[in-house]
Amino acid sequence: MHPYENLIAVTDRGLCSGDFLTQIKKIVSLHPHSLILRERDLPDGEYLPLARQVQAICEKEADVKVPFFVHSRIGIARQIGCPNLHLPLPALSALGSRPEGFACVSTTSHSMEDMQQALALGADLIILGTIFETECKKGLRGRGLAFVEEICSACPVPVYAIGGIKESNIDAVMAAGAAGGCMMSGFMKKQ
Repeated sequence: MHPYENLIAVTDRGLCSGDFLTQIKKIVSLHPHSLILRERDLPDGEYLPLARQVQAICEKEADVKVPFFVHSRIGIARQIGCPNLHLPLPALSALGSRPEGFACVSTTSHSMEDMQQALALGADLIILGTIFETECKKGLRGRGLAFVEEICSACPVPVYAIGGIKESNIDAVMAAGAAGGCMMSGFMKKQ
């Protein structure tokens, strides 16, 4: 058992003090549950080669492959043969159903209604936020562990909490029913 196996790494190059790909290798060596290449600011022409590099790292750098998710870019995911896709709920909703050809489609949820809509659209995994206050979304109050418990008790697919998730609170999040959590800063700043 690896201590990070219940954590999804979500990337943000801006939080990384050194070389981004070196940091990705470091993260993958920790054996997280999976890795989502977020990098929403990049145009497709820059995201595509980066996605190829990160996918290769996820597949080859650790003794166990780390599942890799493309964030939001269905065409790029198909182009590089990535079986996993993360779509924010508004994007998944705009499609009307999960895109075909993907092994796993994850989406975001911020309420019971969001979670129910995500399930109706065919999501395989729910990323539930915002649980605790976080630097990423300053001023947004966390929904707390009772919210995690409420959603998880009604959700038949795995739920991963996001927002202020740290190594120090992941056990409490999982005790509330989540399969795990998503961590951005903790991974991107890991020494």
